[in-house]
Amino acid sequence: MSTDSFADLLSVYMRRIRASASGVATEIGLSREAVNNWRNGISAPNPRSRDKLVACTRYLRLTESETNRLLSAAGFAPEFPLQAEAPLLADARTTGTAQPFAAFQDRLFAQLAQAVPYPISLLLSPAHWGQPPFRHELLLRARAQYGDGSVLHIQPPYSVSTVPAEYFAAIGRQCGLGDVASDYEFESALERRLLAGERIFCLVSRFEQGTPALRETLAGILRSLSEMHSGRLHLLLCGGEALADLKYRSGDLSLLNIAQVNHWPDPSLHDLLQLARHRWPEHTWTEAAVANLQSLSGGHPALFEEGLQWLVDQGGAKGDVPPSALGTHLASSPRLWQTFLPLAQAPASRARLLQLLQADDLGRARPYLQDDELRSLFWGNLIHVRGTGDAARLHWRCATIRDAGFMVLDSCSTD
Repeated sequence: MSTDSFADLLSVYMRRIRASASGVATEIGLSREAVNNWRNGISAPNPRSRDKLVACTRYLRLTESETNRLLSAAGFAPEFPLQAEAPLLADARTTGTAQPFAAFQDRLFAQLAQAVPYPISLLLSPAHWGQPPFRHELLLRARAQYGDGSVLHIQPPYSVSTVPAEYFAAIGRQCGLGDVASDYEFESALERRLLAGERIFCLVSRFEQGTPALRETLAGILRSLSEMHSGRLHLLLCGGEALADLKYRSGDLSLLNIAQVNHWPDPSLHDLLQLARHRWPEHTWTEAAVANLQSLSGGHPALFEEGLQWLVDQGGAKGDVPPSALGTHLASSPRLWQTFLPLAQAPASRARLLQLLQADDLGRARPYLQDDELRSLFWGNLIHVRGTGDAARLHWRCATIRDAGFMVLDSCSTD
């Protein structure tokens, strides 16, 4: 249980970006009085307002670990459960063990370095992995490869009411470009560094935040500079469904049509063992216990975290808890219900969901899913791809998730 005061943390994070109670309230759909009550400790978010609090963390531009900390202080489960508070890469170097997802990150940076003429990559991740996952480790790798002063990290403002000048002023400050007052000044300041012959790596987290118009302007600037200064501006743009839409929905006219696409991979047993030992170092995690949890959770990060917590609470970190009891617990996860409920409430989508839950194979995996229900389940991290190339197919992550889906449908049909 967190010892942080929710009111104190919220006040600190609001002061950091000079956010007012009215500004937060407007962005997340609450009254100014409600936000002030949170900040002053008069009241705290209730379970029904969790989504409002998550929206608040985005508006305050919190990191994944800061988001988890604020949610924990409010008594909620973390939004990004496997995001480490301390750098996993540093731990791996200290202990001599391999870092989780190390091979994937090696390939990602090698691909970007070899991309000619446009080194632009999209890193797409579904729900609960963060955007991007293990951002600290990615930035450490980038600094080692490009040099500390040549690594930029852009986190577009979340606010949908931000005017263009303020949007690019914030991004300019993040890039250390000084005072910029417009999109043109931001582009000019970044171009001056490229004209000086500098090779720059730029990580853009949560690319889809802000308004569509501002996202397209930023994408246009980065693409233009990449084209004009071939090989000097290396871009890694990170996001989820909305970023994939920017890539695919406009076809050849997309500003991101030249970008390579990478999806954050499912964790291996080795990855999950490393994450379990980092998350709960005081417990002895056996390979058998983690393998069982991997099977029951399907590698879903929130389910895996909930399973770890439940095993710790039950004293079963070594694997001596009946799998059926753990599976029953996971099938009742609020995270699964939050994803399933929107599909189970309307009669048409409820019938479609039942059809999908009854199927073992959900069809061919494609770069972009046109089916609305499949796309929602994919980005909700409930289904995933098995196989490669022409053999790639969509499947449910695990039986636990399907059980939860049937429970949600049963609940909706009896209400």
